[in-house]
Amino acid sequence: MADPLRIALAGLGTVGGGVIRLIESNGALIARRAGRPLEIVAVCARDRAKDRGVDLSRYAWEDDMTLLAERPDVDVVVELVGGADGPALALARRALGAGKGLVTANKAMIAHHGMELAELAEAESAPLKFEAAVAGGVPVIKGLREGAAANVISRIYGILNGTCNYILSTMERTGRDFADVLAEAQALGYAEADPSFDIEGIDAAHKLAILAAIAFGSRLDFGAMHIAGISRIRAADIGQAAALGYVIRLIGIAETEGAETEGADGEAGATGRLHQRVQPCLVPRAHPLAAVDGATNAVVAEGNFVGRLLFQGAGAGDGPTASAVVADLIDIARGDTGAPFSVPVAQLDTLDPADPGHRLGRAYMRLTVADRPGVLAEITAAMRDAGVSIESLIQQGRPEEGGEVLVAIVTHGGPERHVAAALKLLEGSASLAEPPLVMPLLG
Repeated sequence: MADPLRIALAGLGTVGGGVIRLIESNGALIARRAGRPLEIVAVCARDRAKDRGVDLSRYAWEDDMTLLAERPDVDVVVELVGGADGPALALARRALGAGKGLVTANKAMIAHHGMELAELAEAESAPLKFEAAVAGGVPVIKGLREGAAANVISRIYGILNGTCNYILSTMERTGRDFADVLAEAQALGYAEADPSFDIEGIDAAHKLAILAAIAFGSRLDFGAMHIAGISRIRAADIGQAAALGYVIRLIGIAETEGAETEGADGEAGATGRLHQRVQPCLVPRAHPLAAVDGATNAVVAEGNFVGRLLFQGAGAGDGPTASAVVADLIDIARGDTGAPFSVPVAQLDTLDPADPGHRLGRAYMRLTVADRPGVLAEITAAMRDAGVSIESLIQQGRPEEGGEVLVAIVTHGGPERHVAAALKLLEGSASLAEPPLVMPLLG
């Protein structure tokens, strides 16, 4: 058998400990499948004395993680520290610059600096792998790069954040409101003490940007992402969606312009533009994503020959994420590397951002309004003047005199710019107690 692949591991948290346990538990099987053993030789973390439930005495310890990249006995550096910049990025640059392989679960770093790191990896003929950065143990990157490599992918979308999915599916099941379920998710460890990256859609957007680059052979463009989170969703929205035959999920969707878009002149939009969005959507109960509940991730890719592919599984946790990290290490041990984003960076397309106003679809709008005569007339007039066709309108309940009520509107299909124009007409209206909430109906 060939010499071991020698690994330096930066970060000994939940996933780092999982990587050590996985290699220790399945070492013989991994060696047979990889054609050589995987051997951890050096580690680094913030607290050397902390008990992590694994024996670290056999590994060299570096107090400065960037020194892992300088060790002559290291072939590959595994970065599990996190953060788009700072020490993680410094380690990544140093490792690739030294010609060493880099495996990371850091979706923020790849989303913001992936092009730079891929160019450095190509220049130094060093492998760069990040399967664990998207959907934990679900092999969606490998599925796109390898299994669907012969296909033109027109659309990729899915549930990319387990915290949000746990909150929404629990609200759906129990009828409880957002703040209550978020507190429970924090108590159970599904949500961080500061959950903003999750609930405001940033984490899902990082993952979507990576998937879009691989699926469409395009350069990363995180700055063009449209992002909205779930913090404004109420139990009443969940109930209205259910009455209409839908569930609410935070969906990341990326697609190139085509038959489902409309240009400013009313004609079909040209290809060469990329739409990227993360926001809560109403998902039909018959759709595969509607059945995804709890802290689960699921991604749908649509190829021109393979059709619809569904990747689903645990999106986080020590076992699933460690499994993805070690799968990347096995690929490197086999010599299966290739361009990080499927094709060399110089051959990636630069796709201009698509105008979301041209997209065609139906929408759900929730307006919190004063309970007084004339309010519904004002709302429907704004919809009429903006060219929005209303499919249904429901006023929910009648609280005490002078209170507020919820008005839920579902539109017929049409360009999103018409809905935006209607909301612009209502902007500043004394009838609105808060800004409207708009969610697309997933087609």
